[in-house]
Amino acid sequence: MWFCKKKTLAESGFFPGFVDWHCHLLPGVDDGVDTFEEALHLLAEYERLGIREVWLTPHIMEDVPNTPARLRERFTELQAAYAGSVRLHLAAEHMLDRLFLDRLAQDDLVLLGENNRRILVETSYFHPPLDLYGLLKRIQSQGYSPVLAHPERYEYMEAADYSHLKSQGIRFQLNLGSLCGRYGPAARRKAHRLLEARHYDYIGTDLHSITMWKALLQEKFPPTTLARLKQIPCFSLDNY
Repeated sequence: MWFCKKKTLAESGFFPGFVDWHCHLLPGVDDGVDTFEEALHLLAEYERLGIREVWLTPHIMEDVPNTPARLRERFTELQAAYAGSVRLHLAAEHMLDRLFLDRLAQDDLVLLGENNRRILVETSYFHPPLDLYGLLKRIQSQGYSPVLAHPERYEYMEAADYSHLKSQGIRFQLNLGSLCGRYGPAARRKAHRLLEARHYDYIGTDLHSITMWKALLQEKFPPTTLARLKQIPCFSLDNY
């Protein structure tokens, strides 16, 4: 019997041209990277592997009440400190909580993607916000296009929820680590099912630290999984 050998992402040639749509590399603003030195180290790693662009997506939530103005100030400082080839972009990961409702009412958001109105959103892993579907509709009614961060990690979601969300035009962003069990077996199973169903639109590392980066690089993926990842739309469309 023929067995296809698993490869790490680096060994497979996955990273050249890759765009990381979700990470926490903006230093000192949330539970991600603490210092500019760590951020610059990780960006040098991105360069080494041929990663083309990265969207920095720090948290905005009641527990981490970053303001867009503060994040843009910090992002400008990182841009000044970084002289490499990876293109840096600023967005945010918005928790769907009461703070988000205030920011949405004021159009005070940090958007994902160029030349569009997409917004990266998340919920609690265990419980949906009150009237989740209605809230997503409200976001759309204000001209924004929601991108749901790591949907495979939401324990309350079932197959019918994912199908309904996709039917309503909600885009999904995969965490690479979910495919190898970083967030537990349930998230791993869901990630593979959603990938098989072609439900994902974006891929992100959700990177928070050098330790997390080293662990991700050691994970091995079967060729079939790598091939499906390459079929995700963000791989074929610039500024998707």
